[in-house]
Amino acid sequence: MRAIVYTKPGSASVLQLTERELPQPDRGEVRVRIVVSGVNPTDWKSRSGGGSAAGPGTEFVPNQDGAGVVDAVGDDVSQLSVGDRVWLALSAWQRPTGGTAQEYTVLPVERVFPLPDVADFDLGASLGVPALTAHRALTVAEDGPSRLAPGVLAGRSVLVAGGAGAVGHAAIQLARWAGATVIATVSNEEKAELAAAAGALHVVHYTAPDAAQRIRAIAPDGVDQIVEVSVGGNNALNLAVARSRTTIASYANDRAEGFPLDVGAAMRLNLRYQFVLLYTVGADALRQGAEDVNAAIRDGALPIGVEAGLPVHRFALEQTADAHRAVEQGAVGKVLIDVTAP
Repeated sequence: MRAIVYTKPGSASVLQLTERELPQPDRGEVRVRIVVSGVNPTDWKSRSGGGSAAGPGTEFVPNQDGAGVVDAVGDDVSQLSVGDRVWLALSAWQRPTGGTAQEYTVLPVERVFPLPDVADFDLGASLGVPALTAHRALTVAEDGPSRLAPGVLAGRSVLVAGGAGAVGHAAIQLARWAGATVIATVSNEEKAELAAAAGALHVVHYTAPDAAQRIRAIAPDGVDQIVEVSVGGNNALNLAVARSRTTIASYANDRAEGFPLDVGAAMRLNLRYQFVLLYTVGADALRQGAEDVNAAIRDGALPIGVEAGLPVHRFALEQTADAHRAVEQGAVGKVLIDVTAP
Protein backbone atom coordinates (compact mmCIF):
# COMPACT_ATOMS: atom_id res chain seq x y z
CA MET A 1 0.00 0.00 0.00
CA ARG A 2 1.09 3.61 -0.55
CA ALA A 3 2.10 5.64 2.47
CA ILE A 4 3.82 8.90 3.35
CA VAL A 5 6.62 8.45 5.90
CA TYR A 6 9.44 10.33 7.54
CA THR A 7 12.33 9.01 9.60
CA LYS A 8 13.75 12.23 11.00
CA PRO A 9 12.18 15.52 12.07
CA GLY A 10 12.51 18.50 9.79
CA SER A 11 10.83 20.57 7.10
CA ALA A 12 8.08 19.18 4.90
CA SER A 13 10.79 17.86 2.58
CA VAL A 14 11.36 14.91 4.95
CA LEU A 15 7.98 13.47 3.89
CA GLN A 16 8.41 10.73 1.32
CA LEU A 17 6.00 8.50 -0.60
CA THR A 18 6.77 4.82 -0.13
CA GLU A 19 5.24 1.33 -0.11
CA ARG A 20 4.42 -0.35 3.20
CA GLU A 21 3.05 -3.78 4.05
CA LEU A 22 -0.69 -3.93 4.72
CA PRO A 23 -1.07 -3.81 8.53
CA GLN A 24 -3.22 -6.33 10.40
CA PRO A 25 -5.56 -5.43 13.29
CA ASP A 26 -4.89 -6.95 16.68
CA ARG A 27 -7.37 -7.48 19.51
CA GLY A 28 -9.48 -4.37 20.04
CA GLU A 29 -8.30 -2.76 16.80
CA VAL A 30 -9.79 -2.01 13.39
CA ARG A 31 -8.20 -1.46 10.00
CA VAL A 32 -9.54 1.47 8.02
CA ARG A 33 -9.11 2.22 4.33
CA ILE A 34 -8.44 5.93 4.34
CA VAL A 35 -10.41 7.93 1.77
CA VAL A 36 -9.50 11.44 2.95
CA SER A 37 -6.78 12.58 5.37
CA GLY A 38 -7.01 15.90 7.23
CA VAL A 39 -4.00 18.10 8.08
CA ASN A 40 -3.80 20.21 11.25
CA PRO A 41 -1.10 22.44 12.78
CA THR A 42 -0.29 19.67 15.26
CA ASP A 43 0.77 17.48 12.31
CA TRP A 44 3.48 19.76 10.96
CA LYS A 45 4.60 20.67 14.47
CA SER A 46 5.10 17.00 15.30
CA ARG A 47 6.86 16.40 11.99
CA SER A 48 9.21 19.32 12.58
CA GLY A 49 10.24 17.99 15.99
CA GLY A 50 7.84 19.81 18.29
CA GLY A 51 5.86 16.71 19.22
CA SER A 52 6.28 12.99 18.64
CA ALA A 53 9.28 13.40 16.37
CA ALA A 54 10.73 10.28 14.83
CA GLY A 55 13.87 8.92 16.43
CA PRO A 56 16.72 7.11 14.68
CA GLY A 57 15.41 4.08 12.80
CA THR A 58 11.75 4.92 13.48
CA GLU A 59 9.36 5.31 10.58
CA PHE A 60 6.50 7.73 11.17
CA VAL A 61 3.29 8.22 9.16
CA PRO A 62 1.85 11.74 9.73
CA ASN A 63 -1.64 13.18 10.22
CA GLN A 64 -4.03 12.63 13.11
CA ASP A 65 -7.39 12.98 11.34
CA GLY A 66 -9.10 11.16 8.50
CA ALA A 67 -12.17 9.36 7.25
CA GLY A 68 -12.73 6.11 5.41
CA VAL A 69 -14.22 2.64 5.55
CA VAL A 70 -13.60 -0.17 8.04
CA ASP A 71 -11.72 -2.84 6.13
CA ALA A 72 -11.02 -5.44 8.86
CA VAL A 73 -11.66 -5.86 12.59
CA GLY A 74 -9.69 -7.60 15.31
CA ASP A 75 -11.02 -9.81 18.09
CA ASP A 76 -13.30 -8.28 20.73
CA VAL A 77 -14.52 -5.49 18.42
CA SER A 78 -18.30 -5.20 18.50
CA GLN A 79 -18.83 -1.46 17.98
CA LEU A 80 -17.89 -1.46 14.29
CA SER A 81 -18.12 -3.85 11.34
CA VAL A 82 -16.43 -4.23 7.97
CA GLY A 83 -17.94 -1.73 5.55
CA ASP A 84 -18.81 0.92 8.16
CA ARG A 85 -18.03 4.52 7.21
CA VAL A 86 -15.96 6.14 9.96
CA TRP A 87 -13.96 9.17 11.03
CA LEU A 88 -10.75 9.01 13.03
CA ALA A 89 -9.10 11.01 15.78
CA LEU A 90 -5.55 10.98 17.21
CA SER A 91 -4.49 8.33 14.72
CA ALA A 92 -0.75 8.99 15.12
CA TRP A 93 -0.76 9.60 18.87
CA GLN A 94 1.74 7.12 20.41
CA ARG A 95 1.41 5.04 17.20
CA PRO A 96 4.27 5.97 14.86
CA THR A 97 2.74 4.27 11.81
CA GLY A 98 -0.89 5.02 12.66
CA GLY A 99 -1.23 8.32 10.82
CA THR A 100 -3.80 8.82 8.07
CA ALA A 101 -1.41 9.80 5.26
CA GLN A 102 -1.55 6.25 3.91
CA GLU A 103 -4.05 3.98 2.22
CA TYR A 104 -4.75 1.83 5.30
CA THR A 105 -4.21 2.33 9.00
CA VAL A 106 -4.84 0.20 12.10
CA LEU A 107 -6.11 1.91 15.24
CA PRO A 108 -7.68 1.06 18.61
CA VAL A 109 -11.44 1.03 18.18
CA GLU A 110 -11.70 3.85 20.75
CA ARG A 111 -10.23 6.26 18.18
CA VAL A 112 -12.62 5.32 15.39
CA PHE A 113 -16.16 6.74 15.26
CA PRO A 114 -19.17 6.07 13.00
CA LEU A 115 -19.62 8.67 10.28
CA PRO A 116 -23.29 9.67 10.03
CA ASP A 117 -24.96 8.89 6.70
CA VAL A 118 -25.56 12.58 6.02
CA ALA A 119 -21.82 13.35 6.14
CA ASP A 120 -19.31 12.85 3.33
CA PHE A 121 -15.68 11.81 3.80
CA ASP A 122 -14.46 15.42 3.49
CA LEU A 123 -16.48 16.40 6.54
CA GLY A 124 -15.35 13.27 8.36
CA ALA A 125 -11.69 14.10 7.77
CA SER A 126 -12.29 17.67 8.99
CA LEU A 127 -13.55 16.61 12.45
CA GLY A 128 -10.99 14.98 14.73
CA VAL A 129 -8.70 17.60 16.26
CA PRO A 130 -10.79 20.71 15.42
CA ALA A 131 -14.25 19.46 16.39
CA LEU A 132 -13.21 17.52 19.48
CA THR A 133 -11.02 20.40 20.68
CA ALA A 134 -13.93 22.80 20.21
CA HIS A 135 -16.26 20.43 22.05
CA ARG A 136 -13.85 20.16 24.97
CA ALA A 137 -13.41 23.94 25.13
CA LEU A 138 -17.19 24.42 25.29
CA THR A 139 -17.78 21.83 28.03
CA VAL A 140 -15.25 22.75 30.72
CA ALA A 141 -16.85 25.96 32.05
CA GLU A 142 -17.57 26.07 35.77
CA ASP A 143 -21.19 27.09 35.25
CA GLY A 144 -21.67 25.43 31.87
CA PRO A 145 -22.73 22.02 30.55
CA SER A 146 -20.47 18.96 30.41
CA ARG A 147 -22.15 17.75 27.20
CA LEU A 148 -23.47 19.60 24.15
CA ALA A 149 -26.99 19.36 22.77
CA PRO A 150 -29.56 21.79 21.41
CA GLY A 151 -30.44 24.40 24.04
CA VAL A 152 -27.80 23.60 26.68
CA LEU A 153 -26.00 26.92 26.02
CA ALA A 154 -29.18 28.98 25.65
CA GLY A 155 -28.85 32.33 27.41
CA ARG A 156 -25.05 32.13 27.47
CA SER A 157 -22.59 34.21 25.50
CA VAL A 158 -19.51 32.53 24.00
CA LEU A 159 -16.53 34.46 22.67
CA VAL A 160 -14.56 32.51 20.05
CA ALA A 161 -11.11 33.95 19.33
CA GLY A 162 -9.81 33.18 15.86
CA GLY A 163 -13.23 32.48 14.42
CA ALA A 164 -11.87 31.77 10.92
CA GLY A 165 -9.60 28.91 12.05
CA ALA A 166 -10.60 25.25 11.97
CA VAL A 167 -11.12 24.98 15.74
CA GLY A 168 -12.78 28.39 15.88
CA HIS A 169 -15.08 27.40 13.02
CA ALA A 170 -16.15 24.22 14.83
CA ALA A 171 -16.58 26.12 18.11
CA ILE A 172 -18.86 28.67 16.46
CA GLN A 173 -20.98 25.94 14.88
CA LEU A 174 -21.23 23.78 18.01
CA ALA A 175 -21.99 26.75 20.26
CA ARG A 176 -24.72 27.99 17.91
CA TRP A 177 -26.18 24.46 17.71
CA ALA A 178 -26.27 24.42 21.51
CA GLY A 179 -28.11 27.77 21.61
CA ALA A 180 -25.38 30.25 22.60
CA THR A 181 -24.97 33.84 21.48
CA VAL A 182 -21.64 33.61 19.65
CA ILE A 183 -19.19 36.48 19.29
CA ALA A 184 -16.12 35.81 17.14
CA THR A 185 -12.92 37.82 16.93
CA VAL A 186 -10.83 37.96 13.76
CA SER A 187 -7.92 39.93 12.28
CA ASN A 188 -9.36 41.12 8.96
CA GLU A 189 -12.51 41.49 6.90
CA GLU A 190 -12.00 38.31 4.87
CA LYS A 191 -11.89 36.27 8.05
CA ALA A 192 -14.85 38.22 9.41
CA GLU A 193 -16.92 37.02 6.46
CA LEU A 194 -15.88 33.42 7.13
CA ALA A 195 -16.73 33.64 10.83
CA ALA A 196 -20.15 35.09 10.00
CA ALA A 197 -20.73 32.33 7.42
CA ALA A 198 -19.91 29.78 10.13
CA GLY A 199 -22.72 31.20 12.24
CA ALA A 200 -21.21 33.85 14.51
CA LEU A 201 -23.94 36.36 15.34
CA HIS A 202 -21.37 39.09 16.00
CA VAL A 203 -17.86 39.51 14.61
CA VAL A 204 -15.28 41.91 16.06
CA HIS A 205 -11.79 42.77 14.83
CA TYR A 206 -9.59 42.11 17.85
CA THR A 207 -7.09 44.75 16.64
CA ALA A 208 -9.69 47.51 16.79
CA PRO A 209 -9.09 50.00 19.63
CA ASP A 210 -12.72 49.67 20.71
CA ALA A 211 -12.86 45.85 20.55
CA ALA A 212 -13.62 45.49 24.25
CA GLN A 213 -16.36 48.12 24.12
CA ARG A 214 -17.97 46.43 21.12
CA ILE A 215 -18.00 43.06 22.87
CA ARG A 216 -19.36 44.64 26.07
CA ALA A 217 -22.15 46.25 24.03
CA ILE A 218 -23.23 42.74 23.02
CA ALA A 219 -22.66 41.17 26.46
CA PRO A 220 -23.00 44.04 28.99
CA ASP A 221 -22.32 41.79 31.99
CA GLY A 222 -19.39 40.12 30.28
CA VAL A 223 -19.10 36.93 28.26
CA ASP A 224 -19.75 33.57 29.92
CA GLN A 225 -17.17 31.44 28.08
CA ILE A 226 -14.12 32.11 25.94
CA VAL A 227 -12.64 29.67 23.41
CA GLU A 228 -9.08 30.93 23.07
CA VAL A 229 -6.45 30.46 20.36
CA SER A 230 -3.96 32.99 21.80
CA VAL A 231 -4.27 33.05 25.56
CA GLY A 232 -1.24 35.30 25.92
CA GLY A 233 -1.89 37.63 23.02
CA ASN A 234 -5.56 38.14 23.92
CA ASN A 235 -5.20 38.23 27.71
CA ALA A 236 -5.84 41.95 28.08
CA LEU A 237 -8.96 41.80 25.89
CA ASN A 238 -10.25 38.74 27.74
CA LEU A 239 -9.87 40.45 31.12
CA ALA A 240 -11.79 43.44 29.78
CA VAL A 241 -14.79 41.42 28.60
CA ALA A 242 -15.01 38.53 31.09
CA ARG A 243 -17.69 38.35 33.73
CA SER A 244 -17.21 36.80 37.15
CA ARG A 245 -16.48 33.05 36.87
CA THR A 246 -15.81 33.14 33.12
CA THR A 247 -13.87 30.13 31.87
CA ILE A 248 -11.12 30.82 29.33
CA ALA A 249 -10.51 27.52 27.52
CA SER A 250 -7.13 27.79 25.81
CA TYR A 251 -6.06 25.34 23.12
CA ALA A 252 -3.14 27.38 21.68
CA ASN A 253 -1.05 30.51 22.17
CA ASP A 254 -0.72 31.79 18.60
CA ARG A 255 1.06 35.13 18.06
CA ALA A 256 2.37 35.16 21.63
CA GLU A 257 5.54 33.87 23.26
CA GLY A 258 4.32 33.99 26.84
CA PHE A 259 1.30 34.39 29.06
CA PRO A 260 1.36 37.58 31.18
CA LEU A 261 -1.03 36.42 33.89
CA ASP A 262 -2.55 39.27 35.91
CA VAL A 263 -3.14 37.35 39.12
CA GLY A 264 -5.06 40.13 40.83
CA ALA A 265 -7.48 40.69 37.95
CA ALA A 266 -8.01 36.97 37.53
CA MET A 267 -8.71 36.54 41.25
CA ARG A 268 -11.18 39.43 41.37
CA LEU A 269 -13.13 37.84 38.52
CA ASN A 270 -12.75 34.28 39.84
CA LEU A 271 -11.56 33.36 36.36
CA ARG A 272 -10.89 29.78 35.36
CA TYR A 273 -8.08 29.18 32.86
CA GLN A 274 -8.66 25.73 31.39
CA PHE A 275 -5.97 24.42 29.07
CA VAL A 276 -7.10 21.99 26.38
CA LEU A 277 -5.01 19.31 24.65
CA LEU A 278 -6.82 16.34 23.12
CA TYR A 279 -3.97 13.89 23.55
CA THR A 280 -4.44 13.66 27.31
CA VAL A 281 -8.16 14.27 27.89
CA GLY A 282 -8.88 10.54 28.16
CA ALA A 283 -10.99 8.05 26.24
CA ASP A 284 -14.28 8.99 27.94
CA ALA A 285 -13.96 12.66 26.95
CA LEU A 286 -13.17 11.67 23.36
CA ARG A 287 -16.11 9.27 23.19
CA GLN A 288 -18.57 11.80 24.62
CA GLY A 289 -17.25 14.50 22.33
CA ALA A 290 -17.61 12.26 19.30
CA GLU A 291 -21.18 11.35 20.27
CA ASP A 292 -22.14 15.03 20.56
CA VAL A 293 -20.33 15.95 17.34
CA ASN A 294 -22.19 13.20 15.49
CA ALA A 295 -25.49 14.47 16.88
CA ALA A 296 -24.64 17.95 15.58
CA ILE A 297 -23.77 16.48 12.17
CA ARG A 298 -27.13 14.71 11.97
CA ASP A 299 -28.80 18.05 12.70
CA GLY A 300 -26.87 19.66 9.85
CA ALA A 301 -24.93 21.92 12.23
CA LEU A 302 -21.34 21.25 11.08
CA PRO A 303 -21.07 21.93 7.34
CA ILE A 304 -17.76 22.82 5.71
CA GLY A 305 -16.87 24.66 2.51
CA VAL A 306 -16.49 28.35 1.72
CA GLU A 307 -20.25 28.93 1.99
CA ALA A 308 -20.10 27.57 5.55
CA GLY A 309 -17.03 29.60 6.50
CA LEU A 310 -14.36 26.91 6.03
CA PRO A 311 -12.79 26.82 2.54
CA VAL A 312 -11.35 23.44 1.52
CA HIS A 313 -7.92 23.03 -0.06
CA ARG A 314 -7.27 19.65 -1.74
CA PHE A 315 -4.05 17.73 -2.36
CA ALA A 316 -3.16 14.27 -3.64
CA LEU A 317 -1.36 11.79 -1.39
CA GLU A 318 1.92 12.34 -3.22
CA GLN A 319 1.50 16.09 -2.50
CA THR A 320 1.40 15.62 1.29
CA ALA A 321 4.51 17.76 1.71
CA ASP A 322 2.73 20.61 -0.09
CA ALA A 323 -0.33 20.08 2.12
CA HIS A 324 1.85 20.39 5.23
CA ARG A 325 3.48 23.54 3.86
CA ALA A 326 0.05 25.07 3.23
CA VAL A 327 -0.99 24.56 6.86
CA GLU A 328 2.39 25.71 8.15
CA GLN A 329 2.11 28.89 6.09
CA GLY A 330 -1.30 29.69 7.56
CA ALA A 331 -3.76 28.55 4.90
CA VAL A 332 -7.23 29.76 5.88
CA GLY A 333 -9.66 26.86 5.79
CA LYS A 334 -9.26 23.09 5.85
CA VAL A 335 -6.45 21.23 4.08
CA LEU A 336 -7.47 17.76 2.91
CA ILE A 337 -5.57 14.97 1.17
CA ASP A 338 -7.31 12.55 -1.21
CA VAL A 339 -5.89 9.11 -0.39
CA THR A 340 -8.12 6.47 -2.03
CA ALA A 341 -11.33 6.49 -4.04
CA PRO A 342 -14.56 6.80 -2.01
